[in-house]
Amino acid sequence: MADVLCTVKLRVPESLGVCHVAVGQKVYSFGGTKTDLYLNVHVFNTVSLKWTKVFPRDDTCFKDNREVPCMRWAHTGVVVDNVIYILGGRRLEFCINVLHAFDVDTHTWLHTEVSGTVPEARYFHSACVSGKVMYIYGGLTEHGGRTNDTYKLDTTTMVWSLTETRGTAPPASYGHTASIIGTKMFVFGCGSGNDRDHNTVRVLDTETNHWLTTPFQEPNSVAFAYNGELYTFGDRDTGGNRLPRRIRHLWKSSPETLSWKQVKPKGDGPFPMFGGSCCVVGDRVVVFGDDVFFGGGDFAYILDFSPSLKTLCQLAVLQHGLEQSELPHDIREELAAMTVTDDHTSTSRSKAVAERFLSSSWPVWRHF
Repeated sequence: MADVLCTVKLRVPESLGVCHVAVGQKVYSFGGTKTDLYLNVHVFNTVSLKWTKVFPRDDTCFKDNREVPCMRWAHTGVVVDNVIYILGGRRLEFCINVLHAFDVDTHTWLHTEVSGTVPEARYFHSACVSGKVMYIYGGLTEHGGRTNDTYKLDTTTMVWSLTETRGTAPPASYGHTASIIGTKMFVFGCGSGNDRDHNTVRVLDTETNHWLTTPFQEPNSVAFAYNGELYTFGDRDTGGNRLPRRIRHLWKSSPETLSWKQVKPKGDGPFPMFGGSCCVVGDRVVVFGDDVFFGGGDFAYILDFSPSLKTLCQLAVLQHGLEQSELPHDIREELAAMTVTDDHTSTSRSKAVAERFLSSSWPVWRHF
């Protein structure tokens, strides 16, 4: 396949413990570890690379006399028909199991009434969606107990059910990610306290409810599905190095064979992250994470599988140091984002990245 690039690095409002959901060309960000009363909602435009806050804390926080959900972290969300469903999370001393629904067209919170077997309150679980069905797996419960149960919510009837699975279920897990391709759910990075579990991919066939297990080459827990294939990369430094070591490659596989091969993106990828997450937006993957081990703060990266002509032109401007004063304001803002100083090296990285990018084919890391 063609190569991949990281060209931009931008700070984000917050990434640790935040739920990110892609809708069209935008990524919605909910919550985090801040102590605000209400659940923060920010929107990232992946075209302009700009963040906006949806709700100031005023009368727009209310609809039909119902408050927006309380602030939380380590929750999950999926989108079905332009409605984002948020479940779980933790706020200070308690866990949450209430389902919330956010309408992306009107930017309002909707009243939800569910029935059936509702999942126990949890956080650091995973959520993914197949059609109109939301799947929840694992997580930590109120007092820190790990779980390995699977629930599903039919959003057409709003009925929860516990999935009775067969085969060898994964160990009780948290901090993992899950992706669905077709009828199979792939779980990466099972955090059971045993490092060997990080080297295993668990697969649940949602038609037969049967678990399968397959080994993997190295610890990984951030995963996504793109163009019918699975991609994953590690979110922690396993080399024992004192200096930060960037993530230099991805792994990809066909969901049928689970035969893995390395993909080496161009550009500087992220450092190992804690609580990493990612959203697929067209031919780009937006990766969020906190470079917590190296003091890097909250950042996001773009993995670009098919850079646009606009992106290529911007990189050419950076590579050759061309004059920018006559360019449109929004283009200058994006170029400024692409030339952010790297906190880990204290040097500007734009020209070197542009040179590596323009001398390669794709896909590519964009670091913002």
